[in-house]
Amino acid sequence: MDEAKEPKKTVLAQASEDAMVVDTMGGRVHVRWDETAQATPHGQIVFFADFLATAGVFDRWVQACPLHYSSPNASRPRDVLGTLMLGILAGSKRYAHIAGVRGDAVAAKALGLRGMVSEDSVRRALAAMLPEASEPWMRNALMTSVREALDRPWVLDMDATVKPLYGRQEGAEVGYNPHKPGRPSHVLHTFWVGNLRLVLDAVLSSGKQHSSGHAKAAMARLLDELGDKAPALVRGDCGYGNEDIIDVCEQRGLRYLLRLRKTANVKRLIERLFRREDWTHATEASQGWQAIEDELRLSGWSQARRVVVLRRRIKHDIALTGKKRGHKEDSGQLVLALPHDEVQDNAQVWEYTVLATNAPYDIAAIGQLYRDRCDCENGFDELKNQWGWGGFTTQDMHRSQVTARAVALVYNWWSWYVRAANPQARREALTSLPLLLAAVGRAASSGNQTTLYLTPMHAQAGLIKSMIANVHAALQHVKAAAEQLPKLDRWRALVAYICQRIVGQIGLPTPPPTLAAPG
Repeated sequence: MDEAKEPKKTVLAQASEDAMVVDTMGGRVHVRWDETAQATPHGQIVFFADFLATAGVFDRWVQACPLHYSSPNASRPRDVLGTLMLGILAGSKRYAHIAGVRGDAVAAKALGLRGMVSEDSVRRALAAMLPEASEPWMRNALMTSVREALDRPWVLDMDATVKPLYGRQEGAEVGYNPHKPGRPSHVLHTFWVGNLRLVLDAVLSSGKQHSSGHAKAAMARLLDELGDKAPALVRGDCGYGNEDIIDVCEQRGLRYLLRLRKTANVKRLIERLFRREDWTHATEASQGWQAIEDELRLSGWSQARRVVVLRRRIKHDIALTGKKRGHKEDSGQLVLALPHDEVQDNAQVWEYTVLATNAPYDIAAIGQLYRDRCDCENGFDELKNQWGWGGFTTQDMHRSQVTARAVALVYNWWSWYVRAANPQARREALTSLPLLLAAVGRAASSGNQTTLYLTPMHAQAGLIKSMIANVHAALQHVKAAAEQLPKLDRWRALVAYICQRIVGQIGLPTPPPTLAAPG
């Protein structure tokens, strides 16, 4: 008799756990758990899924995936890649964070998945891919996501960013790390489309391989793959102003604008040029910079090359320390460089930059053309802080490399999607994801029809609807063209449509009147 009553007690206990009464500051609330309902905090994923389905890029990425399981119970490549993509969009910075999207059945259905997989399944799937197969697969996907927008003259920006590590991972070495000196790290050598802020490729290397020589092979391979869509200008920071990078550009007949390190020979050049009187005038348009050009042949260079030196007077109050000449003590004397001091009547403090270039531009325009390179620093900031580029780390470098490129690929797709929604200006993930991804969605099925009820939590619901309408107009344009031309490359047509909407905001920046036409 007691044994027969025992199951009923268990059912009652379960029912009491599913129904709760909580006293909040706003009053009493009755709570029930419902694990069977289909709901999602990323309700607007359906619009992004429509974008990817119309373009066909996600399907091609899945079909080309070199992941093959022999077990019939193993996860499908589509489920693995779909889970990883949704985790990246949801703001995951570690594999463990993917557990936060595990129960999102609505997003899984929108992406054509059987279900979300666990973070361990994602790790194991990436480990099952052979490096020699995953490398061309991800590089081709990244190139395809950007290549169709390179019909106009454009700038290739090169730079490297440090990824600090906190374990004993492969390649974790102490190298150049300005923000966390002494911390082991990886280095990401990245190639950008200037102004569009899109990633062409990202190469992961150990912490000590931060110099440009470790990016030379990847750069040469990228330029060869671009073919007739080669950049009008290759631009890089001081880490790339070396003979090896210059040689890659000159062999392919490409223009370059690269910053030089302040070596002893460069400093001697600056000392000699500072005495000349033919510097350009500092104007408001040049932001106070003056320029002068000369030729320079550094040790290790095969020939002399054109260099442009930029200088700008520092007008702020500066504290300089130094020893008096002939003073025997080791302590220095603190000198304040203030405009009203008598010692500063004839003294000026300058900051300067030395650039190597073969581009036939007027020197008055070179400074601004180089300063535009700083825009790729914003891309690094966005990818590392808003997209989790500094995370997704495993013991082996192979999986870290694949995931770094996967994050860049999803970032590129999302950037195109946001530009379709808002052609007037680009939006970073900090504002675009809450606008165009987050919404409480509840799915209701009746017969063969599924209805998704969206409740936007953002204050600008009207703006969201207008942006989604822009995306819908772009997709309808491509679908209508595809009906007339069945063999139409939908991704190329979609990118062309978006570029037409944002014309004037991509490609090589419009030069000032003093800029000569490139030869």
